[in-house]
Amino acid sequence: MRAEKNMTTSSMESGPESRGNGARGKEESRRVETAPTPFEFFTVSSLTRIGNQSACTLTEFLAGLQHCSDASIFHHTYQTLSSHHFLTEGFSNDFAQWAHADANREDLAEQLAALDVRDYVSIAALRSDLCRVVSDYCRAHPALAEQSALERFYFCEGVEVTLPFGLTAQTLEEFRNGIARLSHASFYFHFLSSRLRLQLQTNDFSHWLADGLGLTKLADSVNRIDIYTNTLDSAREKVLRLIDREGRKG
Repeated sequence: MRAEKNMTTSSMESGPESRGNGARGKEESRRVETAPTPFEFFTVSSLTRIGNQSACTLTEFLAGLQHCSDASIFHHTYQTLSSHHFLTEGFSNDFAQWAHADANREDLAEQLAALDVRDYVSIAALRSDLCRVVSDYCRAHPALAEQSALERFYFCEGVEVTLPFGLTAQTLEEFRNGIARLSHASFYFHFLSSRLRLQLQTNDFSHWLADGLGLTKLADSVNRIDIYTNTLDSAREKVLRLIDREGRKG
């Protein structure tokens, strides 16, 4: 009992400020000025290929979701955020947009738009939830499931071509300069689609900041930037401001 009391007293004496200072000191001890492995920036371009599947009713739409390629699911969800980088309002993926504008099913569109791509690290999991939402809706509204939409939905695929940008970074300053020079497509590649490549709920930037420079708090702050309420430009500006703030600490 005496040992337990001593531990409790010691913990209380340290106080929240002391514990906070300890956490900051722990991160500072992990921080390095030059990363052992440089960050390599890539430039990326994408081509859109129309597939052989299309849908005019919700029943056909569900079948398309079930059988289209992974590249098609990726194109109509992740790549939508890149191609409409100037939008901060409206639906976040092509599936939701079609349900709203062509199938005239606002309630279904909202359910499809509610699926946050940041929660997924595989196309299979995202496809499963898309199919579940549409399937549940069709079962609940069988008559609506057979109604024809104003326009057909065409399942497309996005083919990405990536090349080294010719720029690497080993310090925070070099990293900031590289991000500032990226095109929209390249920023999207590192900040959004990298989640599937890493199979983690993070992005290339945050992954390197934490693993390469030991800046875990900065990495977390970058990863928390909302990709739905920001354009790619405003998201980039927030990344740069966070890096500048970190740089001033040093």
